[in-house]
Amino acid sequence: MTITLRSSTSFISLKETRNLKTPDGFPGTVCFAQIKPSCRLQAKINSKQEAQLSHDDILVTEGRKSQTWEKLHAVSSPHSSNAGSRVPVFVMLPLDTVTIGGNLNKAKAMNASLMALRSAGVEGVMVDAWWGLVEKDGPFKYNWEGYAELVQMVQKHGLKLQVVMSFHQCGGNVGDSCSIPLPPWVLEEMSKNHDLVYTDKSGRRNPEYISLGCDSLPLLSGRTPIQVYSDYMRSFRDRFKDYLGEVITEIQVGLGPCGELRYPAYPESNGTWKFPGIGEFQCYDKYMRASLEASAEAIGKADWGRGGPHDSGQYNQYPEETRFFRRDGTWNTEYGQFFLEWYSGKLLEHGDKILAAAEGIYRGTGAKLSGKVAGIHWHYRTRSHAAELTSGYYNTRHHDGYLPIARMFSKYGVVFNFTCMEMRDGEQPEHANCSPEGLVRQVKMATRTASTGLAGENALERYDAGAYSQVMATNRSESGNRLTAFTYLRMNKRLFEGNNWLHLVEFVKSMSEGGRDGKLSECDSCGTDLYIGFIKDKGVQKTKKAALV
Repeated sequence: MTITLRSSTSFISLKETRNLKTPDGFPGTVCFAQIKPSCRLQAKINSKQEAQLSHDDILVTEGRKSQTWEKLHAVSSPHSSNAGSRVPVFVMLPLDTVTIGGNLNKAKAMNASLMALRSAGVEGVMVDAWWGLVEKDGPFKYNWEGYAELVQMVQKHGLKLQVVMSFHQCGGNVGDSCSIPLPPWVLEEMSKNHDLVYTDKSGRRNPEYISLGCDSLPLLSGRTPIQVYSDYMRSFRDRFKDYLGEVITEIQVGLGPCGELRYPAYPESNGTWKFPGIGEFQCYDKYMRASLEASAEAIGKADWGRGGPHDSGQYNQYPEETRFFRRDGTWNTEYGQFFLEWYSGKLLEHGDKILAAAEGIYRGTGAKLSGKVAGIHWHYRTRSHAAELTSGYYNTRHHDGYLPIARMFSKYGVVFNFTCMEMRDGEQPEHANCSPEGLVRQVKMATRTASTGLAGENALERYDAGAYSQVMATNRSESGNRLTAFTYLRMNKRLFEGNNWLHLVEFVKSMSEGGRDGKLSECDSCGTDLYIGFIKDKGVQKTKKAALV
């Protein structure tokens, strides 16, 4: 049965409510009663912001629309001028949806949660297919059974599924609620060859993702990392061929730490990095050093290949505290430009190799591809954009770092998935020189110019109407691409509580109508005090904990 959202009232008869459990296993009942929300949504656009240029007053010329992208994604063209175009909303499932043993976690609670989400009108859900779970028993020994059970459950409820090919570890980053390391046989290879992982200038190794420096080297039981990722994706395709394009409508290809195309420049584990530190370059394993040395020698500057910048500071410094990132620092010299071109170029090559393989593997299946890019908005208002540079995005006052990524995605018909869609500049601490809104505007223009689709996520867990309103404002803006889809982070018991649930239902309804029909939010719930955004507690009264159905 198809449920169309027309109001914020009940979608399930009160007679049909039943006692089930939440994803976290707490009992209770979610009542879909006809309750008038105390806070409703409105997408507001600041006309001054709308007129502002997308990136440091640099105009970007719109490119021609890609015929390949249109064929793959004709259902929701991001260039449509139809203000009422529908934006499907997905919800991310818990990180531990599949257990270490390979089974679906808390299946009854999951079934109940999917029923509730379907009643709210969401399009579907997203799940991480962890490499560390599926291939943990040895090379080519894949266990997809837990995911198969989920796919069938999703299909039963008439939902769609986005699946992330997660080649990174879970644990050690913001929002990670469980630990899922890389496969044991991969960790064993790492213990024998420490240079398989990213390394900073102090020699600190990061085991959350294999260094891109060895992408084409047969260091994993005779296979290259790209071959291993390709075999994994091919196994998934073969196991779920009957669901691809129908139930499984999107494959998000993991490209780095947290699944994002970036270097692990700001690791939170063990307190290494704290917001709003600039991070550090990750180019000191022997394979990255060899590449840098060869690139420097190729232009007759051998001295430039003897390691990364010596004056780029430490993880928790500010740009002006370093010679490299300060206002007129080394980043803007001939050497700085050489290094940043090489560093960001290696990241682009890495993404290109994996996405080329993914496009070949999933071609003709009906499932679209997406890739994720991090929303690194701190120090965005400075000239050097230090935190973006250490992460691999060559984005400065004088250089657009996101257009090359968007063009690479466009080449393979890959949707550009971007975070921090819910953030406002005014929520950020002044000393961090943040501008999530400016960053999102730049990415919207880059994807439009490159003729690739743009999808969005919230970077942090947010339940307040203000966050949803910002997402709708971003989608409505005529500056750059509109969203082809939005994925909400993440499903947990708080999502189904009181006003949190009502806000989600209203948001889904508004996005189904193009994000134009939300009404003004008169109050915001408490947000989060995590490092990316600081939302002040407005003293909102505590809402009743609802039961989940």
